[in-house]
Amino acid sequence: MLDQKLLQKQQQKLSPQQIQVIKMLEIPTMELDTRIKEEIEANPALEVDDTHDDNDEQEKIDNNDETPSSDSDNESDGNDDYSGDDEGNPSETDKNNEFDIDDYFNEDEYSNYKYSVNNSSPDQENKDIPFSGGNSFQENIKSQLGLLNLSESDMQIADFVIGNIDEDGYLRRDLESISDDILLLQNLSVSVEDLRRVLSAIQTLDPAGIGATSLQECLLLQIERKRRTPETITAKAILENYYEEFTKKHFSKIQQGLEIEEDDLKAAMEVILKLNPKPGNGTADAYAKTIDQRIIPDFNLENQDGEMVLSINSRNVPNLKVSKTYVNMLQEYTPTQKSNTKEREAFDFIKQKLDSAKWFIEAIKQRNVTLLSTMQVILEFQKDFFATGDETKLKPMILKDIADKTGLDISTVSRVANSKHIQTPYGIYSLKYFFSEGLQTESGEEASSRQIKQILQDTINEEDKKKPYTDEQLADVLKAKGFIIARRTIAKYREQLGLPVGRLRKEL
Repeated sequence: MLDQKLLQKQQQKLSPQQIQVIKMLEIPTMELDTRIKEEIEANPALEVDDTHDDNDEQEKIDNNDETPSSDSDNESDGNDDYSGDDEGNPSETDKNNEFDIDDYFNEDEYSNYKYSVNNSSPDQENKDIPFSGGNSFQENIKSQLGLLNLSESDMQIADFVIGNIDEDGYLRRDLESISDDILLLQNLSVSVEDLRRVLSAIQTLDPAGIGATSLQECLLLQIERKRRTPETITAKAILENYYEEFTKKHFSKIQQGLEIEEDDLKAAMEVILKLNPKPGNGTADAYAKTIDQRIIPDFNLENQDGEMVLSINSRNVPNLKVSKTYVNMLQEYTPTQKSNTKEREAFDFIKQKLDSAKWFIEAIKQRNVTLLSTMQVILEFQKDFFATGDETKLKPMILKDIADKTGLDISTVSRVANSKHIQTPYGIYSLKYFFSEGLQTESGEEASSRQIKQILQDTINEEDKKKPYTDEQLADVLKAKGFIIARRTIAKYREQLGLPVGRLRKEL
C-alpha cells in the first residue's frame, strides 16, 4: 500500500566556493603553479599581475580618474533591480542575481583581490636550478646492441625484449607471453628458443646481471664475470646449490653441505653481498631517477636570531588579479530594461567569469591562511623538536589535537598534512612525520611511537649480529627501558622500519 508523508530534514551542503577552498588545500606547492596556470587558461577574467608591489599605491593615484563616479554608482544601483525575460519582461532569475558594480570596479577593493606573498628580499639573487635530460634506462641498453653480432631479425627481437625489462633490470615476463606479443604487435613469429638465445646475448651487456629473470639468476650472472678465486667459486656454489638456505641465512647447513670452514663461508658471503641485486638502478639517467624524488617544501622555517620564523613557500606562485578589461566590460554590458537577450547573456557570462576569478584568488588566500595557522599550531605543539632537531623529543600528536587548537575540522587538518613538506634547519620533513600515536611508559608519561621506533632502531643496530634479538626479546629490552609494548606491536614497528626478523638479521 502506498502512502504519502511530509518529511522535514536538515541538510548541510557545501557551496562551490567552499569546495574550491577544500580542493586548494589538498594541492602541494609543487602542483599549485600548474593549477593556477590551468585556471588562467580557462578564465580570461583572471590575470597574472606583473606589477611590483611598491607601485600599488602609485597605481591607485594614477587610476583615480577611472574610478566610477557617484553618478555611475547611482546608475548601477538603479539597475540592481533590473530583471527581464527574453522579451524584456521581469523574471525571478535576474532578481536573484543582483550585483554592485563596485564589487568589481572599486580600486580599493580591487587591490584586495591581488594575491602576493614575497619571501625574498629585493637584493636576493634568484638562481635558476639547472637540469638536464638524458637517455632512459632501456635506451642505455639498446645503445650497446651494436656490439653484438646479431642479424636484423634478432636485432628487432632484442629491441622488443629490452622494452620489457623493468627499471630494476629484470625481465619479469615469461618468454611465452613475449612471443605472443611480438606475433600480435609486429606480425613476427618468434619461438621461445629464439627469444632465449637473444636474451642470453642481452645478458652479456653492461651492467652485469641485466635481463635476469630472478634474483638468483641476476647474482649468478654477476658472479660469472668475476675472476675465478676460491671465494668466487664458493659463492657460485652457494648460489647454485644452496640458494634457499642462503636466503634464510641457514649458514650451518651451507657450511656442512659444502664442507668448508667458517672463514671460507664468510669470505664467500662477502663476495655475494657486494653484488648488485638491482643492476638497473645504476644505469638509469641521474635526472630521470631523481626527478620524481625531488621535493619542493610548502613551508620554510628559519632560525633568525634564536627565533623560529615560519613562511609559506610561494616563490613559484604568480601574483593574480582580476582583469580590468572584464571589469570595464561588466559596466558596459550592465543590463537595462531595454537590453536584449544577447546583451543579458553577455552580462551573465562576464559576471560569472569575474566571480570565478574572485573566488579563485580568495581560495588561494584562504588556503594560505589555513596552512599557516595549522602549521603554526604544529610548531607550538612540537616546539622541543623544532628547537633541537632531536627526534626523540617529538610528542604524541594526532589530527584531533591540531583540530581542537585551530578550530578546524579533522578532515581539513588531514588535507593540510597530506602531501605537504616543511624545510627546517635540520632538513625537509613531511607534515605527516609529526603525527604519531602515543604509548604510556611505566612512569605514566606518554611517549610517541616515533620515539619508540627510534629506540627500537638503536637497539637493533647495537645487537649482537651473531645472535640477533627475537621480537619477544626486543619487547623485554624496551620494557627494561620503561616502555611496555606487546610483541605484536614490536613486530609492527619493526616492519614499518623495514627491518627483517631476527633470523634474517643474523651475520657471520
